[in-house]
Amino acid sequence: MAKAINLPNGRVWKTQTAALTHFKEMLGRYADNDVVEDRADHDDLIALLERYDSAVTDQPSKIGGGVDLFFRKRNVFDGFSTPSFWARRTDGSETDFSYIWGVKGEPKSDAQEFHDACRASVNADLAAAKRYHFKAHGDTNGRVPCELTGELIGIEEAHLDHAYPTFGHLVVTFRAARGWQHDVPVGILSQPADGQATTSFIDPTVSQAFVAFHHSAALLRIVRAKVNLAMAAGQRKPKVKQPVAI
Repeated sequence: MAKAINLPNGRVWKTQTAALTHFKEMLGRYADNDVVEDRADHDDLIALLERYDSAVTDQPSKIGGGVDLFFRKRNVFDGFSTPSFWARRTDGSETDFSYIWGVKGEPKSDAQEFHDACRASVNADLAAAKRYHFKAHGDTNGRVPCELTGELIGIEEAHLDHAYPTFGHLVVTFRAARGWQHDVPVGILSQPADGQATTSFIDPTVSQAFVAFHHSAALLRIVRAKVNLAMAAGQRKPKVKQPVAI
């Protein structure tokens, strides 16, 4: 039976082969020394690296204190070289990693649970920020411009997008800052229970810390919900004409 590959950012492939093809094609879209500027690619690599770190616990963390960017670089061996993804950390250090091993690894289940707990911590704030943005900036019909198309849209048509960094990047950076790249301490995440729709933080101080971090780092924008996801990804750090305040 085919084994599905699930990344912490929500990306799913029905088979390991499909996931490997995705990252192989991604690598082929970049030239040597090119920075991965596409936000969707960047977010997938962040999630893949989190999966890698969760699976390979007997080696130093690839994420370290957090990742600033990814780029393609050739790994030189005796008589030949191969292209690979490299990560540049926030402290300036760099490391290569194998997307093949990242896909094939078995991540701990707390990766997605931690992501879900972070999302649960800010969901109410995001919903409130979206409502306020439309109230403060809407025209006589309550519409605001889509940041991608310039088209006026109503709140029901709109998606509140993390323009930069992606939400997955924020989660990984927050987790790394607390030294939880490999494991989340016992007592931090809620245990599965009947009627529990999502994982949450048991310790309110952790939830509050993520909320504060998210508020300080997230750049939000309004885009049409049905806009093509590739278009929404755009550049790694897009310009936002009218950011949504939290």
